[in-house]
Amino acid sequence: MKKKASEAVMELPRQVREELTHRLRHNRGAFRKDDVQVVEPPLLKRAVGASALGNCMEWFDFGVYSYLAATLGKVFFPGASPGAQVISSFATFAAAFVVRPLGGLVFGPLGDRLGRQKVLATTMIMMAIGTFAIGVIPGYSTIGIAAPILLLVARMVQGFSTGGEYGGATTFVAEYSPDRRRGFLSSWLDFGTFVGYALGSALVTVLNLLLSDAEMLSWGWRIPFLIAGPLGVIGLYMRLKLEESPAFQQQLDEHEKSLAQESAGSEFKDIIKRHWKALLICMGLVLLYNVTNYMVTGYLPTYQTETLGRSSSSADVLVLIGMVWIVILITFLGRLSDRIGRRPLYGWAAAAMIVLAVPAFLLIKMEGTWAPILGVLILSTLLACFAAPSAATLPALFPTAVRYAAMGIGFNFAVAAFGGTTPLVTAALVDITGDDLMPAYYLMLAGVIGLITVKFLPESAQVPLRGSQPMVGSNEERRELITTSKELYALAKDSPAADRG
Repeated sequence: MKKKASEAVMELPRQVREELTHRLRHNRGAFRKDDVQVVEPPLLKRAVGASALGNCMEWFDFGVYSYLAATLGKVFFPGASPGAQVISSFATFAAAFVVRPLGGLVFGPLGDRLGRQKVLATTMIMMAIGTFAIGVIPGYSTIGIAAPILLLVARMVQGFSTGGEYGGATTFVAEYSPDRRRGFLSSWLDFGTFVGYALGSALVTVLNLLLSDAEMLSWGWRIPFLIAGPLGVIGLYMRLKLEESPAFQQQLDEHEKSLAQESAGSEFKDIIKRHWKALLICMGLVLLYNVTNYMVTGYLPTYQTETLGRSSSSADVLVLIGMVWIVILITFLGRLSDRIGRRPLYGWAAAAMIVLAVPAFLLIKMEGTWAPILGVLILSTLLACFAAPSAATLPALFPTAVRYAAMGIGFNFAVAAFGGTTPLVTAALVDITGDDLMPAYYLMLAGVIGLITVKFLPESAQVPLRGSQPMVGSNEERRELITTSKELYALAKDSPAADRG
């Protein structure tokens, strides 16, 4: 058994050994049976599956706006030039991100105080209402200036809802996942996100193929938004059937309950003061992920139609290919992040973005079929590398008592400032400069910021979440972890250099 324990220790990545050693020395002892929590496989599968499906439905609702941006510009801003229509449509798109931090500030504390499950059910139904509302708003030709105003209000309802969605969903799934498989299991959340995007893209593509331009402008654009109603009911049912995460239940059972209520209720200043470094790291990673995300999913369809002069159907098909490729890759990359660590995956992908952004857009600009597909696949592969470890990495930056609220701050402010504005800023830069490679330069800048951020990112693969017990998927894995911890603790006592505390 000694040999097996030693082998298990040596198989751990160096950063994991260092982090576990630090925790064991800090807690002054190896793990005992009561220190390690086992998540039953049926409960784990239900939590991950329902969260991923709910996320798929919610991001289908949110994503269809991106694919219909050019059409919506004509419906709600008909008097403007084509370029101004696109910018106006993307300005309304960005408006949802302006209120997104407000949603995070409201839903984050509620999630830390009342529970993750209740808040996620609320965000699900709010998103469905906001999306369905867009589908029933009359166009500018019918009610004039009231049309874009109502569109703006509906988008703000969507944005407010989304402010509590991703941070809560990542927190919920991360807190349910065994430490050794958190990257893989959490990646299913973003799998659901991109399946939702892909379904939205596929539906819009089919509509563009089946309907004429006049039919799309008249009524066809409403169909994806109206589907949100029944999807919201299904998503709400699934989320109401979920149980609270083990980490949240553990927090309520311990003396941290009062701390959680205090922090969640009004102590944002305290969160910023105590966790400012983690918040900056969170924002840097979110910038890297979401600038790439909204460049590919939000701006690229319109870039092809308005800048490159391609048809809507061909542009939608190209982006759909990228979405399907991401869906194929993302869980494999999540599993890879469990094996090699989150930092290497982020770091290599950020460096690749700096090098490959311009070549990718040069390929997208080329005529023919295969060159644009290759360009989109390059960007989609890098986007998958940023998305796959995200849901496991970001919640691990914060302790359980303030995790939802801290995610609400770091994630949503970064998305609002940099992610959601990407289509608007990029479209404006192309319009002002006339340089159709501006999107590539913007991605390069995001890659540089991401690479700097990764330098300060602590490795969280295969280690417990802050403020939580170690999580495993079986009793056998618990016995193995306890044995491994004894080996590490023995090594820690013999090696003063290992003490970081």
